[in-house]
Amino acid sequence: MKLSTARLRLDALRPDDAEALFAYRANPVVARFQGWCPVDLAAAREFIDAQTAATPDRAGGWFQRAIRLCDDGTLIGDLGVHLPEQTEASVEFGVSIAPYHQGSGYASEAVRALFELVFGQLGLHRIHASVDPRNLASMAMLRRLGMRQEAHHRESLWLHGEWVDDVVFALLSSEWRASRLAD
Repeated sequence: MKLSTARLRLDALRPDDAEALFAYRANPVVARFQGWCPVDLAAAREFIDAQTAATPDRAGGWFQRAIRLCDDGTLIGDLGVHLPEQTEASVEFGVSIAPYHQGSGYASEAVRALFELVFGQLGLHRIHASVDPRNLASMAMLRRLGMRQEAHHRESLWLHGEWVDDVVFALLSSEWRASRLAD
């Protein structure tokens, strides 16, 4: 899966991405809301190695794609996608952006490209994301993209040594198509 936008390229993580991936994923600002945080550079390398075996066209597993600037190929984040085994099930995604690049609309741009793939090319029905409600910026982004909050599960996940809430946002293909017509 390779996607591109006006400013971004979404493609496979490469071995030479390990240092950048470790730098932002281990940063407490990013790691606070993430389920996976590399403990060291070797863990980032192992993660990238494991991703080379993950194929986006094979349903049932998670795969991670690099989010790069088109201009110079700089790794600024990653987009995780879980394609369901059954086409009638929901696609799940998560996005991480390096702190220096946050607030520039890159996450929204990457997720819009994912919507185009999921609803356009793949013709799937539903996509959802799970967010810690303390992550106000992510929740605001999902709302701006037309996703609606479907659930708020209280203290449903054990994350980084504490029980945290989980808020689920979703978007249907029909909602995405209607919003594109309104643009």
